[in-house]
Order: sequence, then C-alpha cells, then structure tokens
Amino acid sequence: MWYAIEGYDGERVLDRRLAARERHLQRLVALRDAGRLLLAGPCPAIDAEDPGPAGFSGSLVVAQFPSLEDARAWADADPYVEAGVYARVEVRPFKPVLP
Repeated sequence: MWYAIEGYDGERVLDRRLAARERHLQRLVALRDAGRLLLAGPCPAIDAEDPGPAGFSGSLVVAQFPSLEDARAWADADPYVEAGVYARVEVRPFKPVLP
C-alpha cells in the first residue's frame, strides 16, 4: 500500500536540514531504486522555488510499504528526525488516483 509521510519542520532548522540532507536523500534513492517511491520533496516556507534563508516548512514523501507500521518505522528512522529537523511527522495511507 502507498503511504503519505509528512514531516513538519521546527523553527530555525535550515542548518540542521542541510547537514542531514545527503543521508535523507540516500534513503529516498533506495526507495526509488526499489520501485517504491511515487514522489518526494520539500515544501518551501515561502512561495518561491528557492526559498533561500526562509528554508522549508516540511517535506512530503509518498512511498509503498507493506504496512502502516512499516511506513511509520521508516519515517521514524529518517535522518531529519534524528537531526531534530522535523517537529512532528504524520503517516497516513494514500491512494493514488491521477495521473
């Protein structure tokens, strides 16, 4: 099943986000290479492609896992969680409809 994983950044965490980014991306690449990643990306904190020092408000990952528990365990092990980037993370089942 597909799951939407939404991480919400804390206040003033851009430096921590940048420091943990490579490890975060490695995990996403592994999901992609396994054919289990639908989409992933950050949410700019302002209405701009490159938010600069405003940073990001969080991230969205939609990926396939065997169960909700597995999706939550994967999300809990994210380097952004470990680095204190995310203030909270929500994991919900997701049903792709379009395109």
